[in-house]
Amino acid sequence: MASQHILEHLSEKSIVPGDLKRLWLHQANIHMNQAIAKNVLGHDPDTDELPLVLERYGNTGASGVMIAFHRHHEDLNPGDLGVLCSFGAGYTVGSVLLEKLS
Repeated sequence: MASQHILEHLSEKSIVPGDLKRLWLHQANIHMNQAIAKNVLGHDPDTDELPLVLERYGNTGASGVMIAFHRHHEDLNPGDLGVLCSFGAGYTVGSVLLEKLS
């Protein structure tokens, strides 16, 4: 469900997955995050494309996406695109598209 949501969000903005520099996903399960990123990107993500903070912080719930962003955003260059996506119980999912401006 999260993969489909992200792909639809990108499509609405005429962004192709290959344009993304990074995905910051809800930090609940490493295997789930890798599967979502693979579905979105079309290949196994590397650590730059899909930063994880699970080893350091564990499952931090919905705040994990912001922790991952906070710890892994400084290397972005102007024009780089990314997606923050969080999901949870009740089939809820939300995402934000980001572009580094300067």
